[in-house]
Amino acid sequence: MNRPSRPARVLATALTAGTLFATAAACSGDSGSPEAAAVSPAAERPASPSATPALTGAGAQAALITPADIEDDWQLANDAATWRNQMLVGKVDVADFLTGKADAADCQRLLDSLYSDTLLGRATGASGLRGFTSDDSRMLYQVGDYGQAQMDATIDWLKGLPEKCNQFTATGSDGSKRTVQVVEYKEPPKVADALAALTVTVQGTSNGQPATTTLDVVAFRVGASGAAVTNGGLSGVDHDSTALAVQNGSQRLEQVLSGKTPAPLPSQFD
Repeated sequence: MNRPSRPARVLATALTAGTLFATAAACSGDSGSPEAAAVSPAAERPASPSATPALTGAGAQAALITPADIEDDWQLANDAATWRNQMLVGKVDVADFLTGKADAADCQRLLDSLYSDTLLGRATGASGLRGFTSDDSRMLYQVGDYGQAQMDATIDWLKGLPEKCNQFTATGSDGSKRTVQVVEYKEPPKVADALAALTVTVQGTSNGQPATTTLDVVAFRVGASGAAVTNGGLSGVDHDSTALAVQNGSQRLEQVLSGKTPAPLPSQFD
């Protein structure tokens, strides 16, 4: 199968973007400031002399990328924890798969985890997330202490999806059919201890009109900590922004875990 070409980024109408993305009610106590990032210090793992340094709450905050790390006209969003892309809601058609339920389950897990922003599973220690918007595109960056074994299992699972899922159909909550393509992301940055990168395209309808959402999906591990990047929208995906998020995010996480404080601005602005 040919990989989808990189589409041009254009400004989508507010009506279409509003239809595809449903935002849940904001949590009580939200500062409302776009500078605020959701960080959970709960259940931080105690450090041991022989273990990889654990990510603290302050470390998770410092490891989150900034708009300057991804350049262009990306703006901080204050509601990223409640984002939900309705194009990702669907029940996978098992009949599409030669190997049946096993591969279908993996593809269902992909859609569900992208919709619920749980690609990396549950953090065993501190974690944080930050969202960015640019026209109709959205980028979600998550970082946390997930444990090396869990991160490696997630990365191995993601690497197998282009073969297992490739192209399949899913039925949306309104009964409409969606075609999903899963391919390898071309030439991701060579960073971190382990990394998996995909491009996911979902074609279907929204509000009775044809619609296509394209997302870059990247997960990487540094020590026992990891991060995930999902980036894209109705007009396609800016792969360059994805690459910058992965490259600079990996660098920030490495600095934090080595006891350093990442610079307020990324190195390209020094």
